[in-house]
Amino acid sequence: MITTGLVFAALAAVLHVYIFTMESLTWTLPRTRATFGTTADEAETTKLLAFNQGFYNLFLAIVTGIGIAGLALGHHAVGAALVFAGVGSMAAAAVVLLLSAPDKARAALTQGTLPVIAIVLLLLGLHS
Repeated sequence: MITTGLVFAALAAVLHVYIFTMESLTWTLPRTRATFGTTADEAETTKLLAFNQGFYNLFLAIVTGIGIAGLALGHHAVGAALVFAGVGSMAAAAVVLLLSAPDKARAALTQGTLPVIAIVLLLLGLHS
């Protein structure tokens, strides 16, 4: 169960690296604008905000990855704490998105599903 939870945590981290790439590196490109539903003018105006936000997503992925490595190396308490901090923050951000912009429910579910699955599986695995 722990291994499966870590796989879902890793998938959540990879997704958040992809989100980082879109927000921080390709924000003004047509494909990214279509994903986020922004015009060229809106993307240009919000470019610096998106750049910063993208790094938040990258840092959550890094924390999760370090936690996965910690668990794999036998540092169970520290590794689990870091994984829960990373995926917990990802899931919480998805809830904030859903509550603040219900029209973005699909994005919130995309962002939050993998972390929530990881949390549930890791809780079950660590408590069995």
